[in-house]
Amino acid sequence: MSRIPDYAHNLSLKMSQVMDGIGINEKIVMKRRKAMLLNESILTLTQQLRGNDVNMFNFGSQIEGTTTLGLQSDTDCVISMNTYNVIQDWSEWEYGKRNLLMIQDENVSPGYCLLQELRDDAPLPEVVEVNDHSYRDRMGRILLKNTIFNSVGNNELLRHGPAHSQQDVPGVNDNDFVPAFPSRLYPVKASHWLCQHREEHWPTNDMIQYCRNMRCFVVGVGKTGSVNEILEWRISTSFAERFLMFTLNITQIRCYVLMKMILKTFISQRFPDSISSFICKTVLLHCISFTRSDSWNENTHFICLSFCLSTLYNCVQNEYCPHFVITQNNLLSGRISPESKPLILETLRYVIESYGRALLEIECDNFGICLQSSLNGFIQINEHVIPTRIAGLLLNNTALFMNESFKSFLHEMKDLSPRIATQKLLTIIANHHNENTKANRLITRHLCSSIGSILASLNIYQQDHLTYKKALSFLSLGLDSDVASGKLKLASVFYCTGDIERTEHILKNIEECYDLSVVEPVCTCYVFKMSPRRDGFDRLCYESNEECTLLKYITALCVCFIRCEINCCPFELQHEMFRSTQEDLAYRSEDDEWMDMAVVDSLPYLYFMQYKIYSHLGKQDDKQRALSNIARTIDNEPNLGHKETALNLLGQCMEEENNLGNAFKCYARSLQIRRRNNSAKFHICKLLNKLINN
Repeated sequence: MSRIPDYAHNLSLKMSQVMDGIGINEKIVMKRRKAMLLNESILTLTQQLRGNDVNMFNFGSQIEGTTTLGLQSDTDCVISMNTYNVIQDWSEWEYGKRNLLMIQDENVSPGYCLLQELRDDAPLPEVVEVNDHSYRDRMGRILLKNTIFNSVGNNELLRHGPAHSQQDVPGVNDNDFVPAFPSRLYPVKASHWLCQHREEHWPTNDMIQYCRNMRCFVVGVGKTGSVNEILEWRISTSFAERFLMFTLNITQIRCYVLMKMILKTFISQRFPDSISSFICKTVLLHCISFTRSDSWNENTHFICLSFCLSTLYNCVQNEYCPHFVITQNNLLSGRISPESKPLILETLRYVIESYGRALLEIECDNFGICLQSSLNGFIQINEHVIPTRIAGLLLNNTALFMNESFKSFLHEMKDLSPRIATQKLLTIIANHHNENTKANRLITRHLCSSIGSILASLNIYQQDHLTYKKALSFLSLGLDSDVASGKLKLASVFYCTGDIERTEHILKNIEECYDLSVVEPVCTCYVFKMSPRRDGFDRLCYESNEECTLLKYITALCVCFIRCEINCCPFELQHEMFRSTQEDLAYRSEDDEWMDMAVVDSLPYLYFMQYKIYSHLGKQDDKQRALSNIARTIDNEPNLGHKETALNLLGQCMEEENNLGNAFKCYARSLQIRRRNNSAKFHICKLLNKLINN
C-alpha cells in the first residue's frame, strides 16, 4: 500500500466525496449507531417490563453504520435468553438456571459446540428422559438440539434459518430476531486471539482486553453438512465484532460498504450463496490488522479498497477465510462450488484490474453515475439531501419502536378493570423506577398518561377528589411524551369533567406547538404504506444531535383510550371502542387488538376537540375554522393511520351542524377506507333513523 499510482489520489478523493453524499460520513454513521442502540434499549426494556427475562441486542450493518439506502440491509436482533446459562467450566454453574455445558471436541465443527443439559438444583448432568428437543449420545450425555427454537415466534415472525424475521413493514427495516443463549466467557477456541499482544497494530491490547470482558452467544444453527448438524450450536462473537467495527475510521467503513456494493453488483445475483457480507467484513478486519491505521485515509481510499479485494481474491482462490476471532472457523468452507469458483475469481480479477472503471458500473445508490459525474468535474447539488433523508428515517423508526412498545402494554390492559389496570401499570413503572435511561424515560411518559387517564375515568365515575389529584399528577408527567398525544389526554380529562377554560388553554398550546411543516404523525396499529416525510422533519433530524429531545417536538403519536378510560373519552369517540359486530370479529387477526380501543390521530382529534369547545363557548368563527381544519387534515395529511375514525368524528360534527347530507358522505367515505370493524355502520344506521323520523 506504500506505492500510490498518480490517478489513485484523485480517484480516492472523488470516491470519498460520493460516499459522503450517499450518507457514509461520520455524522450519519454516529446517528445510525445512536438510533439503533436506543431502539435496542427500547426493545429490551419492553420485554423486561412485561416480565420476560431477556435482553435484545442489535448487530449488523444498521447499528455499525455500514449501510446505505440502496443496500437495504436488514437488522439482526439477538434475543438473549437470560434464564439459560452456557458454561465452559463447572465452577460457572448457577442455581435455578437452565445450565448448559459447552462441549468442543474433535467431533464438533470449528466455531460450533454441543450443549449438554445440566440440572438446575445441583452441578450435575441431567439424566431425565429425552424429549423432542434433546438427544442422549453414546456417552450418556443429554444434548440439546438446536430445533428447540423452531416453535418460537408468531404470525408476524417468519421462520428464516435460525432467525425469525419481521419483513415487508413499510418504513421499517426488515428485522431478523435470533434467539440465543448467553455465555459470560469466551470459548476456548478464541483464547489465541484474546492472548495476542499488539503494541502498534489494530486491534490494540486495550481493545482485546475490552473484548475479553464481553459475553458471547450460542445460536441454534449447525454447520451445514455436518454429521452433528442438528446438535451443533454456532458460537457468536457478535459483541466483539460490533465493538471492533465501532473503532474503525470512516475510510475503513467506506471500504466495507463499497465491498458490499461490488458484491451486490457483480457476484450476489450470479452466485447468491458464495460470498456473504460477513465474509467481506472479516476480510476487512484482517486487512486492517495487517496494516497501520494511518494508511487508511481519504487519499488512499482506492488503494485500500483494492487491497481488500485482492485479499478477498486470495481467500476465494484458497477457499480459506478464517473467522477474525475464532480463527479455526473457515468461513469459506463448503461455500464455493468447483463450477462457480473460476467464474467468481474471474469477476473479482476484472474488478481489481479495471483500475477503478468497474466502480462506474455500480448501480446501488447511483454510485457509479455519481462517481462519473464527480470525475467529470460536475458539482453535486444538494449534497445533504440523502443524509438528511436518512436522519429523518432513523428518528421516525425510533418513534415507531417507542409507540409499538407503549401499545403492547395497552393491549394487555384493554380488558381489565380500572383498578387492576392501574395497579399493573404502576407495578411496571415501579419495577424499573431506578433506571434513568433514555428508553425508560420515553416509555414511562406514555404509561403515566394512561395511568392518569384511567384514574380520571375512575374519578368521574366515583366522584373521588383525591383520585382526581393523583390523576392530574400522572397526566402532567406524560405531557412531553410527544408534541400532542399526552397533552390531548389531559385536555380530554378536563373536557369530560366540564373544565372548559383549561381545555381551551391546552388546545391552544398544542396548536401553537404543532408545526404543520415539521411534525410527523406516528402510528403502529397496523401496517400501511406511508408517504414521504416532511422536508422540515428530516432537516431538523439531520441538524439536531439530541434525537430523544426532538421526539417531543416533531412527532405526534395517535391518542389511545382503553375501555377503562371511557369516562374521560368524549362521547363521539367512545363508539370506536365497540366498532366490531359479531360478524366483524371473524375478519379480525391477532394484530387487530387495537380495534377494542378508541384510537385517533392527534391532529384531527385536536381540531375535533376545538370544535366541541368552541361550540360550548358559542365562538362560531372558531368553531367553523376547527370544522374546516378537520376536513382539510383528512384530505391533505397522507400519513394518518386512522382516517376512518377522523371521518366518523367529522360526520358527527356535521350531524351537530344539522348537515345530514355531508354527515352521510363522511360515514360512506369512512366505510370505503375500512369496510369492516368500523363504527361508521352504527352512525349510518342512527343517521337513517333520524332522517326517517324527521
